[in-house]
Amino acid sequence: MADVNLKEITLIVGVVTACYWNSLFCGFVFDDVSAILDNKDLHPSTPLKTLFQNDFWGTPMSEERSHKSYRPLTVLTFRLNYLLSELKPMSYHLLNMIFHAVVSVIFLKVCKLFLDNKSSVIASLLFAVHPVHTEAVTGVVGRAELLSSIFFLAAFLSYTRSKGPDNSIVWTPVALTVFLVAVATLCKEQGITVVGICCVYEVFIAQGYTLPLLCTTAGQFLRGKGSIPFSMLQTLVKLIVLMFSTLLLVVIRVQVIQSQLPVFTRFDNPAAVSPTPTRQLTFNYLLPVNAWLLLNPSELCCDWTMGTIPLIESLLDIRNLATFTFFCVLGALGVFSLRYSGDASKTVLMALCLMALPFIPASNLFFPVGFVVAERVLYVPSMGFCILVAHGWQKISTKSVFKKLSWICLSMVILTHSLKTFHRNWDWESEYTLFMSALKVNKNNAKLWNNVGHALENEKNFERALKYFVQATHVQPDDIGAHMNVGRTYKNLNRTKEAEESYMMAKSLMPQIIPGKKYAARIAPNHLNVYINLANLIRANESRLEEADQLYRQAISMRPDFKQAYISRGELLLKMNKPLKAKEAYLKALELDRNNADLWYNLAIVYIELKEPNEALKNFNRALELNPKHKLALFNSAILMQESGEVKLRPEARKRLLSYINEEPLDANGYFNLGMLAMDDKKDNEAEIWMKKAIKLQADFRSALFNLALLYSQTAKELKALPILEELLRYYPDHIKGLILKGDILMNQKKDILGAKKCFEKILEMDPSNVQGKHNLCVVYFEEKDLLKAERCLVETLALAPHEEYIQRHLSIVRDKISSSGYVEQPIFPTSKTSDVEEGDKIPAESVKEIRGESRQTQIVKTSDNKSPSESNKQLGKNRDKETPHKTAKDIKEIEKKRVAALKRLEEIERILNGE
Repeated sequence: MADVNLKEITLIVGVVTACYWNSLFCGFVFDDVSAILDNKDLHPSTPLKTLFQNDFWGTPMSEERSHKSYRPLTVLTFRLNYLLSELKPMSYHLLNMIFHAVVSVIFLKVCKLFLDNKSSVIASLLFAVHPVHTEAVTGVVGRAELLSSIFFLAAFLSYTRSKGPDNSIVWTPVALTVFLVAVATLCKEQGITVVGICCVYEVFIAQGYTLPLLCTTAGQFLRGKGSIPFSMLQTLVKLIVLMFSTLLLVVIRVQVIQSQLPVFTRFDNPAAVSPTPTRQLTFNYLLPVNAWLLLNPSELCCDWTMGTIPLIESLLDIRNLATFTFFCVLGALGVFSLRYSGDASKTVLMALCLMALPFIPASNLFFPVGFVVAERVLYVPSMGFCILVAHGWQKISTKSVFKKLSWICLSMVILTHSLKTFHRNWDWESEYTLFMSALKVNKNNAKLWNNVGHALENEKNFERALKYFVQATHVQPDDIGAHMNVGRTYKNLNRTKEAEESYMMAKSLMPQIIPGKKYAARIAPNHLNVYINLANLIRANESRLEEADQLYRQAISMRPDFKQAYISRGELLLKMNKPLKAKEAYLKALELDRNNADLWYNLAIVYIELKEPNEALKNFNRALELNPKHKLALFNSAILMQESGEVKLRPEARKRLLSYINEEPLDANGYFNLGMLAMDDKKDNEAEIWMKKAIKLQADFRSALFNLALLYSQTAKELKALPILEELLRYYPDHIKGLILKGDILMNQKKDILGAKKCFEKILEMDPSNVQGKHNLCVVYFEEKDLLKAERCLVETLALAPHEEYIQRHLSIVRDKISSSGYVEQPIFPTSKTSDVEEGDKIPAESVKEIRGESRQTQIVKTSDNKSPSESNKQLGKNRDKETPHKTAKDIKEIEKKRVAALKRLEEIERILNGE
């Protein structure tokens, strides 16, 4: 076995780089979204052991919706990428390109086992540039093929060293082979097929047997005319070890997937659910289809499911000729390679093994898979194809007549393949470009029309997306998902009537209940979302809430483990003011998934509705244990702690709000509530900073504006409060508390009686029964020395609040003044200051000292399996102007002190007026 020199490595790496450098600028598309963007197993917060419990897409292996694709080592490399660059796609594509270069170099070393140096380099170059590999190299999820291939080839190379002198067995390479096979299998399932290639290599290459010789030896042994040669016994020992190891790996693999095969629909692989002979004819026809993609990769498509390849339903179908021709060629090559013992036959045999054995798991011949054709699974089989081509070129180029022509043809093939690969990479730039390129090849696949629609939908281009979704329903009228997509898009366009009709159409395609008949029907979990989507649509109408609840219950009756139905029903029950039933729904969902932070958060919201804040806080904390960055849980738990009035909880509340603004730096709510916490702790300067940040982010933030003005008023900075109040009243001219505070400052600080009068008069225009505004207007009349008008005003105010003793006292003072001949030119009583509202001697019913503007965003987290962003987790809600008074025990004591002081002030004023 010749070694690979530096010059050859440089050539291979250079060609790979030239063909794939533009793939670095592609994004995450198609399956990358599920495997990378939506896969929590990549996050450092997820325990490493979880990678070995979940499938390739981050779904627990125990769940029915799991694809049972167990590739933890591949996911581990994704996690490494995430650690280095999080979700920036360039690093992911760069690592894929490096892996492809490594595979190409190792493949060159394998080729040198069967070809001369020149032919080996040609085979490796063909492999490096073949366009069919773009799905495996440029598509990030194709890394499973690349990693598996590295260990696949390494295992084979290791096995080739297991033959020692005098045909002895060297066990170290055998043990290493078994280990590398296990590693390859943990990267992708087809890695285990290298064992079959090792067996073929051992029998027909290492030992040099041919099929006739094996038949003769076996026949003689069975007739008792001879014994098995010692070399053959050694070969049997090695093969038994290999096969036993393989069997052990298979058993472990079956245990991992819990003895369950993945569940696929008829849309994924129509032939798999077709009757005989359609199923057999179609599956056999797929073999020449794959061979043609290797021979002529001019038309490549990212998705070959659904109606891409029409079923072969008759023996008279002309496509059966392709199947017949393929098996004739394959049979001829097989006979040649097994019958003769020359180097050429050995090369052809190993090429056929590399083509056929790794392809068996994806062939549908032994068990159905979730696709019809997939270019990525041709990555390893293409190695055998490249060896065949290189071997054929070697034979032709040795003839002087064809030597020049063979070089020209070879150069053209490598050049055109390189250009095709480079051009094909751009198709993977975005989902839109990928699926549009696929539609150019195949217009009979409804999934492609749907995916183009999804790409446009993600760009909020709903009008264009609708056209593609509608076309998908025309191509595949019984595609439930396509009708659901149409309905969702109509909903996004606010065309609710058409949306409901589309959802009803999808619902009509679901398996129907036949009264009096018991039968089983398998339903795809995603299709059950039609009930969820339809219920979510009609519940916008308050009169149809019960109808929506019936749809949720229907979905649950069809699949009692349908977690999303419990979640959505819990949200609806809260809306129907049935928190106890909502609690039951969420508890049921938690039985199905106790590691879902959103569920614990939603249950906390239910406990808030049930007025059980302690239980709510426990559930918020559980949500944060599972997801320390759960934004809604961080925010609402902090506010709950703040509203509890417990001083010891304030540091943790502040910590959570700081975490929240770190996650949501553009949400003014977080800064505002940090300001309110600072006010609770009497940290006025800090409170001022946070309030200003909230207002900077949202200039019309009502509660932040008012509370900042109130803060200035309380800290003897009334003149700084005035422009803040002007800004508040510019946005909210009917803000009564703002008008009261402004009037108070104008009267007591600016001595602007007329300005204050306008404020109080405006309050009474909006609310004639406002006692505080009415009383302060009476003060204005007194300041204007209109005692009779002040008297009438106080009489009217007393009628509004007959039990307010201070109004009665002020009225008697005015009347005494009127009857008195003397006149004291100073205020007989102070205006009802905003800062004194909570003191008890003025207007106890009003409270403006502590305002909670955005106290809690108690929004239920919605989860959905649909692709549309409109159906997925929603952003934080803005609960504007929710003003909730809050007093701690300390505040109440301070208020009582102020109330006593105010009473003393009034008594002094009365003594002065009475001439004492």
